[in-house]
Amino acid sequence: MPVSKGRKKANKRPTPPSHKPTAAAKKGPSPMWYVTLMFGLMAVGLVVIIANYIGLLPGGTSNTYLIGGLAAIGVGFSMTMNYR
Repeated sequence: MPVSKGRKKANKRPTPPSHKPTAAAKKGPSPMWYVTLMFGLMAVGLVVIIANYIGLLPGGTSNTYLIGGLAAIGVGFSMTMNYR
């Protein structure tokens, strides 16, 4: 009885890219001011929310301060998407 041929094993290594990386892919690290602003916005937002909760801000507790603090935190977190 004839013996059947076995299957060829697949190449385990991926094929290299055929194009060279562009200048957009070679971005350097984020500048220090970007990192400082990112964490600063998150910290200021947290301080505003805590100060609103304690009642230290003028006008007493207000939803406007809460929304402003949450917006600052949200902008800080959205800046993390572009952090390198």
